[in-house]
Amino acid sequence: MLAEYFDLIESIGLDLFFAFIFVFIGLTVRDVMKTNNVPPIGQAIIYLVLLLGCVGFVAKSIIQYVFEAQGVG
Repeated sequence: MLAEYFDLIESIGLDLFFAFIFVFIGLTVRDVMKTNNVPPIGQAIIYLVLLLGCVGFVAKSIIQYVFEAQGVG
């Protein structure tokens, strides 16, 4: 049974790993900004860039799922 779902388990594990990395990067950036007294506008820009990276990753996953469902990829 495990061999049948190996690709699915691998895909979910990889997505969870990337989610963990994004959270870890966010916590690290927050710590660096608090330590260096970054102004609020700078914090907003940094968080916006980090958010756009997460949105891009999610969009890529959705596009990949749609293409695979249609048999394109």
